[in-house]
Amino acid sequence: MTQSQLLVADNLTATVNELYQKFGAWRTARALLLVAWRQRQTRMQVAELSNSQLRDIGLPEREDSLGHPNFLPLHLRRFG
Repeated sequence: MTQSQLLVADNLTATVNELYQKFGAWRTARALLLVAWRQRQTRMQVAELSNSQLRDIGLPEREDSLGHPNFLPLHLRRFG
């Protein structure tokens, strides 16, 4: 690890320890799970947007995935 990574890791450990001391283990874990769930929900909502909508809100566009076989309807896929 580089020195900057050690500083971030120490800072994160100190912050988590402070949260644990102030609120307890269960509340800290619950808050962490809530944040992770909200982040996942945000990513799921953004995944449904078209490239033009992504461009409108300032996010990078996805590459064209129409040629990818997973995006073909089931009756058009070749199995075997």
